Amino acid sequence: MLKKQLTLLFALVLSSLVVAVFTHQVAAQDKEARWEGRIIRSSKTESSLTVRKSGSTLEKTCVFDSSTKWVSQYHGDKKVNDIDASQVKDGDYVICKGSGEKAGEIHATLISKRLSHSN
Repeated sequence: MLKKQLTLLFALVLSSLVVAVFTHQVAAQDKEARWEGRIIRSSKTESSLTVRKSGSTLEKTCVFDSSTKWVSQYHGDKKVNDIDASQVKDGDYVICKGSGEKAGEIHATLISKRLSHSN
């Protein structure tokens, strides 16, 4: 009887560990991709922005489509303004959030233009 109880306890612990590892892997895959920096190139025909990370030479392409939300916001301000793609230009500082991060590319679900108080 004790042997059966120990076997059941071992099976329960093992299955709990398997579920925990699987859940952690799924959560890591679902993590939102995020990239921020200055736009160095934009292409309306390819629906993309090439963004260089501040203080670095690292670049990623933020690909957007009709479902991408465009906003602007002053640093430290809670107010977020809805904008459209035409209001974002080369040289602007942006934060791209999205999914499907792969070799230097993010499919952007949100592009936030960061505004400066000095302008």
